[in-house]
Amino acid sequence: MGSYSFKLPDIGEGIAEAEIVAWHVAVGDVVEEDAPLADVMTDKATVEMTSPVAGKVVRIAGEAGEMIAIGSVLAEFEVEGDVAVEPEPAPAVETAPNEAAQVVKPEPNPSPSPLRGEGGERGSAGDSSAAPVSTSAPLPGGEREEKRVLASPAVRQRAKNLGIDLAQVKTAEDGRVRHADLDAFLSYNAGGGYRPAGSARADEQVKVIGLRRRIAENMAAAKRAIPHFTYVEEIDVTKLEELRADLNATRGAKPKLTMLPLLITAICKTIPQFPMINARYDDEAGIVTRSGAVHLGMATQTDGGLMVPVIRDAQDRNVWQLATEIVRLADAARTGKATSAELSGSTLTITSLGPLGGIATTPVINRPEVAIIGPNKVVERPVFRDGQVVAAKLMNLSISCDHRVVDGWDAASYVQALKRLIETPALLFVD
Repeated sequence: MGSYSFKLPDIGEGIAEAEIVAWHVAVGDVVEEDAPLADVMTDKATVEMTSPVAGKVVRIAGEAGEMIAIGSVLAEFEVEGDVAVEPEPAPAVETAPNEAAQVVKPEPNPSPSPLRGEGGERGSAGDSSAAPVSTSAPLPGGEREEKRVLASPAVRQRAKNLGIDLAQVKTAEDGRVRHADLDAFLSYNAGGGYRPAGSARADEQVKVIGLRRRIAENMAAAKRAIPHFTYVEEIDVTKLEELRADLNATRGAKPKLTMLPLLITAICKTIPQFPMINARYDDEAGIVTRSGAVHLGMATQTDGGLMVPVIRDAQDRNVWQLATEIVRLADAARTGKATSAELSGSTLTITSLGPLGGIATTPVINRPEVAIIGPNKVVERPVFRDGQVVAAKLMNLSISCDHRVVDGWDAASYVQALKRLIETPALLFVD
């Protein structure tokens, strides 16, 4: 028998370390070559590391949530025969990009994470002679089967913590297990049977790692560093909704329009008059960069958390092209296929809760941008028009701005310009 040390390869992004998001193996497991080992997260994406050899896992580096340096040992294997030289690691495969735009990097940890293995004391990644300590047992057979079930790393980790076999969880038609599926499973199967409505669930501790931690860091930094203010205005979208219905009725093979492409068109047409809205603020250098193009971030909810894919050069796209790109980017984000380039570089962000809507929102700015726009729910209400009471479709529009860069007058003037355009939608198609 021989031993094989698998070092975390350079993923090609010029990074020094990565975060362990989830382990797919435990000490004592016997794995095949190319079997999933662990998901690690860089500033740009979550990457699945696979085993370069077949053998028994005898040591692993750290727990989920810990940082590991590039080039340090990720896992050690007991293999058949002697392995004299470790082959060059194969490039990692990007599987689920996880960047909420411009994430805040965690404090660097240049030292390799300790390895943990069977028997003895804990040793460092660079000291294979140190006797490791036993920290985990082999995965039960059922958990090995769950690797074949579609699920995000966060869902897998939660299921593992709860002792749930993902293969037993009922899912939607696409077969992907989501947090809501785990909740339903717990509701009906806790304790091996049905749990009556109203009975208390056991407390659950969820480790904040991976994308969830990136989101937490980014939002905390934004609220800590940026003096937010939010302005809300009511907009009559009756004519806009009528126009949207007419366009959909004659669209032919074009994609069905939601309100979002029309709102984005209005945003892009008004931006040239208010360049301070479409900007990024480098507060360390004291420089505001007003962008000539509108690279619009689109806040998108995924199973793992909030992601912000970017519609490049939104000002150059018509409503049909915007509709196509919105669907493509949202699908790429939710299925983990969005690239790093598609998740960075936004100059302004729009965030919408869709049918959930709400009366008004106070969205958090996507740092280092200086503004974020939030359309709210469309409701039909009676209004006075020319002395008559008529039904109108109304929507509140929120905008949060960085008060260091954008004055209240500027934000209000910009929203009023949007309001005029939206309430006279024919102007959306006039150059």
